[in-house]
Amino acid sequence: MWRRVARAAGLALGLACASCTASGSSPVPPPPASAGSAVITVGSFDFPESVLLAYLYAGALSARGYAVRVLPDLGSRELVEPALMTGLIQLVPEYTGSALEFVSLGRVHATASVATTAGNLQRWMGTRGIIVARPAAAQDANAIVVTAATAARYRLRTVSDLITVAPSLVFGGPPECPERPYCLQGLRRVYGLRFRAFAGLDTGGTLTRQALEGGEIGAALLFTTDPAIRGRHLVVLADNRGLQPAENVVPVLRRATAERYGTGLIAALNAVSARLSTPTLMALDAQVELDGLSPNVVAERWLQDQGLTPPGRGPGPRDQRLTRPGQGPS
Repeated sequence: MWRRVARAAGLALGLACASCTASGSSPVPPPPASAGSAVITVGSFDFPESVLLAYLYAGALSARGYAVRVLPDLGSRELVEPALMTGLIQLVPEYTGSALEFVSLGRVHATASVATTAGNLQRWMGTRGIIVARPAAAQDANAIVVTAATAARYRLRTVSDLITVAPSLVFGGPPECPERPYCLQGLRRVYGLRFRAFAGLDTGGTLTRQALEGGEIGAALLFTTDPAIRGRHLVVLADNRGLQPAENVVPVLRRATAERYGTGLIAALNAVSARLSTPTLMALDAQVELDGLSPNVVAERWLQDQGLTPPGRGPGPRDQRLTRPGQGPS
């Protein structure tokens, strides 16, 4: 609890000091402290796909004349959602199932039904002054992954198949995994899995993949849209007991922000969601994670291809990364 309080305080300080720049650069106005400010601040979680989504939605707003800035890599949901609800940021691309579990404090469990999960999310977010825009067809859920060698050795095809070998395996994933209902908690509750140990690594990222391929962990939590799964011939175990819910990409924003800017704001967000399918998201992820392109560049090109931004319109929304103690320019 104290660690979360300290991290939240650090996030608030970082947001307040985001105008700090390197020596000799032009000053940047500080982020807005409320939805009534002139700039819409779009935040993201701390993994590449979330950063990419932030630029997609922010770029569409910028193309329609809204003043937008992006704050990427803010952290986990435990930090980002409170920042949204208190007005430190105004918009976040979310995932319906996990967002519902978080905002309802586990009182409402998401299901595989896209409509039901999105409807419940709208009701729970609404009580906190947050509006849920149109969910995209694109989904990105948790995937329990092993190497091809491990799958062949233990004859693993489904998550249930892990029951006999889990006690001998180390499971790897994001540091918050033991506290998440769709990660270790859910694997114990739904599948009865108890691993030998847990290794807190990163959120579906390079550290987790490297540990898996290097044999430091035997199974891992990655994301279903991760292009490295196919590229590195990893095996996704089938979720045969339906632990993972619908996880449609959906922008959520403060009601005060929506009311300030009117229906055009929601329409711009919905236009992105209407074109965003799971294969499309996977292809965009690959450009970032495999080809090494910047998320804002990938987002800008895709928005232009979709006719959501005019060609050659110049730079999109500003990228304003936080300067935390020990990070960023001195």
